[in-house]
Amino acid sequence: MDAKPLAFDPIAEAARQWESRWGPAPVPAMGAVTSIMRCQQILMSGLNDLLRPLELTFPRYELLMLLHFSRAGSLPLGKIGERLQVHRTSVTGLVDRLEAQELAVRLPHERDRRKTLAQITPRGRRTAERATDVLNESRFAMPAVPDRTLRQIVSLLGEIRLAAGDYRPPDRRG
Repeated sequence: MDAKPLAFDPIAEAARQWESRWGPAPVPAMGAVTSIMRCQQILMSGLNDLLRPLELTFPRYELLMLLHFSRAGSLPLGKIGERLQVHRTSVTGLVDRLEAQELAVRLPHERDRRKTLAQITPRGRRTAERATDVLNESRFAMPAVPDRTLRQIVSLLGEIRLAAGDYRPPDRRG
């Protein structure tokens, strides 16, 4: 990311402004949420910068990888929206761009005429693999963050995702 660092912490400033108007926040949720959202914006910008030479954005990369990992290399557009947690109009735009780049194609569903599939092309597979190499080499735009910290982040955010019902915990009844 090419932006210059701010001369102040915007999260701390937001907390100060909040407190001056409404008093202390009853829970630290505001700081947590705004910190997560700011990090998401910083990471998205860095990831998009890394992928720009491949003419990709991170959302298009995510879609390519979703298709790459699927058994048949294709998925219904509705299922893509569910997996990526984006609206169907966003899926349409992503697939449009991938089609224009010849990285994916739309196909009719073989058993359900109401559904349309997005399928990765051989060129899409090669591009996804090159993009993955770029992201791995850069540690997904987080080169300065130690592995121990990254594992803690995954664990902490996993608690939020689990509480929100993002996934079911594994059955641990052995």
